[in-house]
Amino acid sequence: MTASPARAQRFREFKMPDVGEGLTEAEILKWYVQPGDTVTDGQVVCEVETAKAAVELPIPYDGVVHELNFGEGVTVDVGTVIISVDTDPGAGPAAAPSAGAPQEAAPAAEEEAEPQGRQAVLVGYGAAPSSTKRRARKPQPAVPTQPESASAALQAELNGRATPTPMITPVPVPVTAAPAAPVAAATAGRPLAKPPVRKLAKDLGIDLATITPTGPDGIITREDVHAAAAPAAAAAPVGAPVPVAAAPAEPGTVDTAARERRVPVKGVRKATAQAMVASAFTAPHVTEFITVDVTRTMKLVQELKQDPDMAGLRVNPLLLVAKAFLVALRRHPEVNAAWDEAHQEIVYKDYVNLGIAAATPRGLIVPNIKDAGTKTLPQLAADLGELIATAREGKTSPAAMSGGTVTITNVGVFGVDTGTPILNPGESAILAFGAVKLQPWVHKGKVKARQVTTLALSFDHRLIDGELGSKLLADVAAVLERPKRLITWG
Repeated sequence: MTASPARAQRFREFKMPDVGEGLTEAEILKWYVQPGDTVTDGQVVCEVETAKAAVELPIPYDGVVHELNFGEGVTVDVGTVIISVDTDPGAGPAAAPSAGAPQEAAPAAEEEAEPQGRQAVLVGYGAAPSSTKRRARKPQPAVPTQPESASAALQAELNGRATPTPMITPVPVPVTAAPAAPVAAATAGRPLAKPPVRKLAKDLGIDLATITPTGPDGIITREDVHAAAAPAAAAAPVGAPVPVAAAPAEPGTVDTAARERRVPVKGVRKATAQAMVASAFTAPHVTEFITVDVTRTMKLVQELKQDPDMAGLRVNPLLLVAKAFLVALRRHPEVNAAWDEAHQEIVYKDYVNLGIAAATPRGLIVPNIKDAGTKTLPQLAADLGELIATAREGKTSPAAMSGGTVTITNVGVFGVDTGTPILNPGESAILAFGAVKLQPWVHKGKVKARQVTTLALSFDHRLIDGELGSKLLADVAAVLERPKRLITWG
């Protein structure tokens, strides 16, 4: 039996939303509130990380935080309740039903419980029975009860088990009662563990029933699973797939495992890795290179920094490379396209969403400037500065990283001359901008020290043939060599 409408109206549950485009899960990075804190509609209560970015989640209710269903560092499926709020705290104490816990009808002789301390409840286990005395309800017609074994069989059937196993939950021990072992209560039935811990155990091939829990109320933790995985790996037969664990070092050898760190691949890094693999093995890449004298462009950068129209804006060589790329794309619009595998069509786009690859603590992301081809130089500088600042703060929204058409990656900031960039999935081209260095260069018939850089252009050979790709790269270089072409060609 579900909670009454009045009760459900009072305790409002907030579920993990789909903050991206069809994402299925997100990791809770940080809680900004705790149970008992007052919250208001629109207040940010936590920060989560999806496969695309870190996002702050606002609560849509006014009230007092009743319960946080997951801790920091836990990955939660979209649609799962993560926090509940008491929207009428002045109505007196009451216990809100835990998310996902089945509500069973009480027997006729059951007594109504007084409010007591809350006990953590895991999905699928129900609420633990209270040891507090309850006042008797009005007499009701007697209802035939089933023997304990029949109830257990029914519960097992509902849970889809092959054999009837009693569902036992840890019970708080009264002060006057003899000491009890919550671990034994937990392991007598289905082991208690949160869904992410269950998945970890499944991936490592560990049976939860064999683990001695160390968490509160007999809950199995990640550390318990890893501890159980180590001896399992050492005892596995040769050639059998086993979890990765540190094997004892042979006498006279160095134990390298003790000096290694393992970090789970998740969030932005996981999505980036999957996207790059998909791109590398789907789109046939071609990469071309050109070295160009950018001395005039570097002089123009210094002049623009003093221009009143550019005051307060981020002016750097990347800005002029972006503008040169956009001018070249306008001269060769066939480059700005996408391959539609499902319909076997080439989609030509009359807009340019210019992606800028940005390195962040959580991994590489590629937010893009929408309709970059329509921007003036001051507008492009403002958008570029905002994009980079937001990315470094980890606040880039999923919408800012969708819909890109072409990308620039600035490897020169790391002192790298050039590289062979991999296409951002769904895009047609990516331009790598290398380091600008003083080099000997033949200028007006004489060898002089000039500021030189190397550009690399990777493109999808299904969309762009060698001629078109070469013309695009040559035009970018021509603009950077003689930036006045920004006016004559733009």
